[in-house]
Amino acid sequence: MSDPLTMSFDMWMEIGLRQGFCTPPVCNTHDGLPTTPDEDEAFEDGDDVCIHILRLYATPQEKADCEENHSPTVYRNPFPELRPVP
Repeated sequence: MSDPLTMSFDMWMEIGLRQGFCTPPVCNTHDGLPTTPDEDEAFEDGDDVCIHILRLYATPQEKADCEENHSPTVYRNPFPELRPVP
């Protein structure tokens, strides 16, 4: 396996897919959120179902724009060294 600090994004994503850690990239707008039938039923029953997602950025500028526009993207980041500088 490649060094995780130097591998490409595509290599990293392939490992996650092959190991079953994540879905393939889907568009929430056009494909919907990947959910289980139980999650769908709970949501329909009024439960507050929390489903974690990851946004895949196409460019560094898109990342910066999302961080500026969506504060949870910044404050939920558990890696302070990766947070944008104010």
